[in-house]
Amino acid sequence: MAVHPVLETVTARIIQRSRPSRGAYLAHLEAARVKGPQRGTLSCTNLAHGFAAFPQNDKLALKEVKKPNVAIISSYNDMLSAHQPFEGFPAIIKDAVRKVGAVAQFAGGVPAMCDGVTQGQPGMELSLFSRDAIAMSTAVALSHNMFDSAVYLGVCDKIVPGLLIGALHFGHLPAVFVPAGPMTTGLSNKEKAAIRQRYAQGKATREELLEGEAQSYHGAGTCTFYGTANSNQMLMEVMGLHLPGAAFITPGTPMRDALTAAAAQRAALITEQGEYLPVGRIVDEKSIVNAVVGLLATGGSTNHTLHLVAIAKAAGIVIDWNDFDELSNVVPLLTRIYPNGDADVNHFHAAGGTGFVIRELLDAGLLHDDVTTILGKGLRKHCTEPFLNDAGDGVVWKDAPAESGDEKVLRKHTNPFSPDGGMVLVQGNLGRAVMKVSAVKEEHRTVEAPALVFNSQEEFMATYKAGKLDRDFVAVLRFQGPRANGMPELHALTPALANLQDAGRKVALVTDGRMSGASGKVPAAIHVSPEILAGGPLGLVRDGDIIRVDAFTGTLEALVPSDVWHARALATADLSPNGVGMGRELFSMFRNTVCEAEKGATVFPLPSPIPTTVALHDGNTVGNTVPGSDEDFSMKKD
Repeated sequence: MAVHPVLETVTARIIQRSRPSRGAYLAHLEAARVKGPQRGTLSCTNLAHGFAAFPQNDKLALKEVKKPNVAIISSYNDMLSAHQPFEGFPAIIKDAVRKVGAVAQFAGGVPAMCDGVTQGQPGMELSLFSRDAIAMSTAVALSHNMFDSAVYLGVCDKIVPGLLIGALHFGHLPAVFVPAGPMTTGLSNKEKAAIRQRYAQGKATREELLEGEAQSYHGAGTCTFYGTANSNQMLMEVMGLHLPGAAFITPGTPMRDALTAAAAQRAALITEQGEYLPVGRIVDEKSIVNAVVGLLATGGSTNHTLHLVAIAKAAGIVIDWNDFDELSNVVPLLTRIYPNGDADVNHFHAAGGTGFVIRELLDAGLLHDDVTTILGKGLRKHCTEPFLNDAGDGVVWKDAPAESGDEKVLRKHTNPFSPDGGMVLVQGNLGRAVMKVSAVKEEHRTVEAPALVFNSQEEFMATYKAGKLDRDFVAVLRFQGPRANGMPELHALTPALANLQDAGRKVALVTDGRMSGASGKVPAAIHVSPEILAGGPLGLVRDGDIIRVDAFTGTLEALVPSDVWHARALATADLSPNGVGMGRELFSMFRNTVCEAEKGATVFPLPSPIPTTVALHDGNTVGNTVPGSDEDFSMKKD
């Protein structure tokens, strides 16, 4: 199947735009590569420290410097339901790799915060920056240079992007991502949302609200709505960094444990000593485009308009919101998963799951098949789903179902829910922003109303609870960008705005902050870039200005005479409280150095060229002039 011309055009543009930084990245990757086990470059003292506490047989294997050593990087903690199952994974991984002649070591842990716990709380202001802290923690774990590949245990919002950014800074090492899976289905997401709206109206008690939440979030595993955590899992599948179909198998099941063991063994087999598949080569321009398409086709989280940009940047690849917008125009919406529908990810998996989506997009010419994954060449190998073998102790893969098990949840590309991906770029004299409209009804996608300006979500909620928002308006919530306060999610506003919309009011949100991946039916232009602290024009808005937000035309405008608009001074606010308490003072260096949202809201720059000649561990040298395309890469050195 020939690729769609828009896919081809966008990809070619990204390759051309990224050529200098991608070339620099690949030079770094080659400079770090060695023949044989990485630990062979260590001194005897270094190496002895590395295996001192290990069991005798594993110690002998490490001492001989022949067998591959697989790093385990885990985001385990037992407060975060999605990550609690990881407690038992290291033992499974170590046992599995021994069976294929390798060793595994727990290299290090990374922090993992739950946005569900911190939503609307001061701790949320650390959330986005935790992604970069996770990447740095990953680097610390791998810096011992004991490892020939790595398995990454992560699920939730900032954790998987952070792990992948960290992995890409060790791009010469293969990487296999290992999920924990979703919790079983509890109270439906639709019922949960209704209780939240009733509580916001004062029609439900706190006890009723807590009981509803507890019935929804009731056990180990990921939240079952299609927010950022589950979007992460979909993207790992589309990028070929998971074993096929691994994303949505519930924890504590034989299949989950079998997939974990199989992933560990795959990581041991794709090292430099075997079928060398380094993550820095797997994640290339085509892989990144595939990730964007997968996100759009499934109505995934808007947080990935930040995370995918930052992930791409780590691999020397430059993408922007124009790329998302152009692809969204041609990528059909194939799923209806909450908040874009009533089903949860367990229902989606049962209806056909990730293998079905990948096959449909490949058949439509909307994914690049000519990519490398952890299974080797070709994405079509991932159009499958896993089953236990007859003995019940291993995994076999079969073709994904030819037909959807439920067309209310999952459809073929020839009969989509929508002809476009439901994520649009809006821009104008207020800056550039993204809107997720896949869950917004068409009659709500254009709002023209007076601005009501707020400097915090607490100010907005106080005004709502005082009964002062029973009108048409556009809430302009500013000073929520990465430099101002770490760009928190503002999901706590959703029930109030939804109530006003349900009551017949024309409402919309415009903000330089983020919304949760669970947010849906209220029109919201988010991630407004640049933010006020970077000179962005959102600071010129005043109460009463008519604001037009139009997802159909891509418009984000304050309808103010030009002379009046340009005569205004940017608003200011006392942001000092944002920098103190709940650990926020430790993150001041992030707020002071972070780039704007459209560039990934990250503190990490694009790769820069290495010196003209760099000595390799094996005594050879490599120059900093490398091919601009991954197609010239040889999986083995001469």
